[in-house]
Amino acid sequence: MGDQITLTAIVGPTAVGKTALAVALAQQLGAEIVSADSRQLYRLMDLGTAKPTPAERAAAPHHLLDICAPDEPFSLAAYQELATQAIAAIVARGRPPLLVGGTGQYLAAVLEGWQVPRVAPQLELRASLERAAAEHGAAALHARLAAVDAAAAAQIAPSNVRRVIRALEVYSVTGVPISAQQTREPPPYAIRTLWLTRPREELYARADARADAMVAAGLADEVADLRRRGYGWELPSMSSLGYIQLRPFLEGEATLAACVERLKFDTHSFIRRQEAWFRRLPGLERWAPDHPDWSALASAA
Repeated sequence: MGDQITLTAIVGPTAVGKTALAVALAQQLGAEIVSADSRQLYRLMDLGTAKPTPAERAAAPHHLLDICAPDEPFSLAAYQELATQAIAAIVARGRPPLLVGGTGQYLAAVLEGWQVPRVAPQLELRASLERAAAEHGAAALHARLAAVDAAAAAQIAPSNVRRVIRALEVYSVTGVPISAQQTREPPPYAIRTLWLTRPREELYARADARADAMVAAGLADEVADLRRRGYGWELPSMSSLGYIQLRPFLEGEATLAACVERLKFDTHSFIRRQEAWFRRLPGLERWAPDHPDWSALASAA
């Protein structure tokens, strides 16, 4: 492998058990963990993001947690740069890096070497495009993208308004289609990707139990506190899984129980979507978190 950095990624769907295994592996190897979670990077958002607990963070060094405020713009390019820097710093300390998370784009950007357009968020443009989507429908906005970047439009579902807006934003700023800018360059890593899997029904049951535990621990209070601090529902952070589902309860339009059921339903859907991202990652191995050979696997990582 020459001068390549050995990088082990631990990936898998929500509630599969990534954090516990990553911490155990980090302790065994003296490794440090780089988060690949697009919501755990926000401060004040702990329960709804299933952020590693203080005990877990004390047991193994974690990076890219709590790095920005819930209303602070954050891009895929920013994540890729910070993750790459964190991995290099860990290696410089003589310790192995572990890339751990379930956000498919973040994982792919690092492991596949995406060349991500460095275009800062254009807040006024985004707001204008969001209004257009609300007034004329997501399909109309998607048609605007297809007119300037057919390749990107073919890869982005019309319902994924956020990605459509980002593609239009990049084209507006640079005059070059985002599809023409999203090239790949193999990263300097010898990659081993451990895809943790469980039977679908078991995974759903674990996700449901975790949702109940979040609520019991005070999820509604966490979301209410964010709203009191002025963080609006339109923010990417607040519109994410675990937060937006509680809006009807906090606005007096539904019971907490009904909102929790919606959270469980949406989590199941999210789990199904995550799988499509994991299948594409390099160096892929599928493992059950409770596999009897896990200790041997860890020793060989």
